[in-house]
Amino acid sequence: MQSQDQITRQNFDDWMVPVFSPAAFIPVRGEGSRVWDQQGKEYIDFAGGIAVNSLGHAHPVVVDALTEQAKKLWHVSNIYTNEPVLRLAKNLVDNTFADKVFFCNSGAEANEAALKLARKVGLKIGGEHKNQIVSFKNSFHGRTLFTVTAGGQPKYSQDFAPLPKGIEHIEYNDLAAAKSAITENTCAVIVEPIQGEGGVVPASLEFLQGLREYCTEKGAVLIFDEVQTGVGRTGSLYAYMNTGVTPDILTSAKALGGGFPIGAMLTTDHFANMYSVGDHGTTYGGNPLASAVANAVFEFVNTDTVLQDVKNRHKQFVRGLEEINKSTSIFEEIRGQGLLLGAVLKSEFTGQAGRLMNIASEFGLLVLVAGPNVIRFAPALVISEEEVEEGLIRFAKAVQQFLNAS
Repeated sequence: MQSQDQITRQNFDDWMVPVFSPAAFIPVRGEGSRVWDQQGKEYIDFAGGIAVNSLGHAHPVVVDALTEQAKKLWHVSNIYTNEPVLRLAKNLVDNTFADKVFFCNSGAEANEAALKLARKVGLKIGGEHKNQIVSFKNSFHGRTLFTVTAGGQPKYSQDFAPLPKGIEHIEYNDLAAAKSAITENTCAVIVEPIQGEGGVVPASLEFLQGLREYCTEKGAVLIFDEVQTGVGRTGSLYAYMNTGVTPDILTSAKALGGGFPIGAMLTTDHFANMYSVGDHGTTYGGNPLASAVANAVFEFVNTDTVLQDVKNRHKQFVRGLEEINKSTSIFEEIRGQGLLLGAVLKSEFTGQAGRLMNIASEFGLLVLVAGPNVIRFAPALVISEEEVEEGLIRFAKAVQQFLNAS
């Protein structure tokens, strides 16, 4: 048997189903917003596990919560409830619009629960024809068959037909299209306040306010997918709090567990009570271990200090990226909120975001892409001013090499 010390990147190709194409190096240790690979090379982490590692790597708050709960109770099934999950539910209810929470293991599962609930609501209040779902082009809602169909990127769903029916995709930020699409037969509209995978594209306030108005008028459920924007990512606890718009259902995951798998669907009593015992379920969702970790993360993030730091680091990122752009003219636009930012490559570099991401890793920096033309930054919410500064220095060097090689 091969020892742990002999593990190499080649082993991925040998043993793993090829649905990913990982980097050539393997991270083995992290602390705060720094990561080290098998060779001991250090990286500053501007990727955050794709907006997951809200407190960075090995944060004492998360480690302590995990180890303390691990000594007590890991899993009991949903035949029983448990103390950590009830504490977490109370925190979410007390700090959002919601009255009730359903816990699962991922963002896709949270969106699955939300879409199923919306269909049940439609059936109960409007009959069998009120089952249509409106979503948006370039959106992303997960990888189950239902959520990948709800997502507005055909490349993720086209090979898995036949797909669930009754889902229409319209242009994001197009109020006229939304007004036309939302009818008496619409049971739900699902929208990301900022399209993350779709390029870090914020919704306009007018667009979200219009969706709220049209959903209320037609009796449709408004679902905010906050899997990527939630739990402090935008500088508010949830992005809907920046908009003046309150959804009927909100989904949360990623940063909620700080790296431990957990997802949540939040809604009001009115809609929650349309689900009955046995309508939906989960084996692992709401287990004590995940709930204890998520509760520690949530309570740490939900403070004025952390949320203000996110806003401060946002300004630092934007200033730094604009400085890089002054000397290189590589970006068309810098957009996003809080610590979810997208740097859009100019048209002459179309399709080359992945190449720039790989060059950045050579300079000891982890970044993301959001489609083929956008570099995405989603670091820990607690990343320091010094780490942002050093990371931007490394990114500037990567940009220069990228341009020299173009």
